[in-house]
Amino acid sequence: MTVPSHPWASVVIPIKDERDNLTPLTEGLLKVMDSHETSRSRPYEIIFVDDGSSDGSSELLDRLAAQHPEVTTLHLDRNYGKTCALDAGFKRSAGELIVAIDGDLQQDSEDILKLLPFTATYDVVCGWRLTREDGLVKKISSRVANRVRNFFTHDGIHDTGCPLKIFRRPVLERIALFEGMHRFFPTLALMHGFTVTEVPVRHYPRIHGVSKYGMGNRLFKSLYDLIAVRWMQTRVLKYTFRDK
Repeated sequence: MTVPSHPWASVVIPIKDERDNLTPLTEGLLKVMDSHETSRSRPYEIIFVDDGSSDGSSELLDRLAAQHPEVTTLHLDRNYGKTCALDAGFKRSAGELIVAIDGDLQQDSEDILKLLPFTATYDVVCGWRLTREDGLVKKISSRVANRVRNFFTHDGIHDTGCPLKIFRRPVLERIALFEGMHRFFPTLALMHGFTVTEVPVRHYPRIHGVSKYGMGNRLFKSLYDLIAVRWMQTRVLKYTFRDK
């Protein structure tokens, strides 16, 4: 029997200065993806997008890609931000399902297996961090941003900022991304008629490296972007054809 060469899933991870997390993250992702039944008959891919790292992450990512055929590394020529890094990985991916996860080890790779069954019913499956293991500033800014966003968008999503999400490919082919729009994936998907759900996932304190987000670039930028998203919601094209 011929084994299909087309990946059934692509895991996309934006990386900015996460050197000490990369080896355990890669090992965890390989273990999880190998354990899934579909991986017995079809390949998967893990795509790291190096977003202008300067701490040695770039070189380590290249070594990991050389050691593991499932791993690919893309290097951006400078730091562009998370939305650009995700977009680059999405466009290079070939899987029918695209898993997005951060490189800080604050999500558990095994929770990918909790989200995957829901892709049979939903177009986007979002992680929901019921218990946050972040600093006070990060918790407050996320809580405020989520409440304000929900007030305006009415999307009903509790934790739009959770990095762990799984998309069916048509979603990412339909959504046009702009700077900062990674914070609004569920809203954008719902806006275009796709189905979205949330699944509780685990969350851990950061052990290595430092957070790239604070009150200024998490709260105020997301509130500014909310204006653009709200405008898109009121202007999105929606139409159907009548029967002959």
